[in-house]
Amino acid sequence: MKDFVLDRKMLTASGTFYPKGYAVILFPSGDAARRVADALGERFGEVVHLDPETIQAELNPHDDKDAALRLPSVGTEGQTAIRFVELAREGHHALMVKMPDDKTRDAIMAVVRQETFSYAQRYHSLAIEDLE
Repeated sequence: MKDFVLDRKMLTASGTFYPKGYAVILFPSGDAARRVADALGERFGEVVHLDPETIQAELNPHDDKDAALRLPSVGTEGQTAIRFVELAREGHHALMVKMPDDKTRDAIMAVVRQETFSYAQRYHSLAIEDLE
């Protein structure tokens, strides 16, 4: 498991977090995230860990200082990033895993469901998929 490093390729043109081809899965604790990362191992490529502080610092689509100037997001990606930050403020950790197809999704989610997870999103080219 490696630590998250934000890359420009993970952002939309407007700067919103959108890691196309990946899933971001949040867990109520770091221990749960680590257990899932260990269970996934290297079978699905690199598993990236995002701790609550990193989520709040790197994925927050709005700085609190410009809250009065915020405009509503046109797409759901802004709302998704806001949800990530809300959960991080409650102490949730996240894993980011490459999820190129439905077969990989099914295999990864079978492992993820062995733990309690709080929120999971898969980023397609033009849509975000809720994972359950």
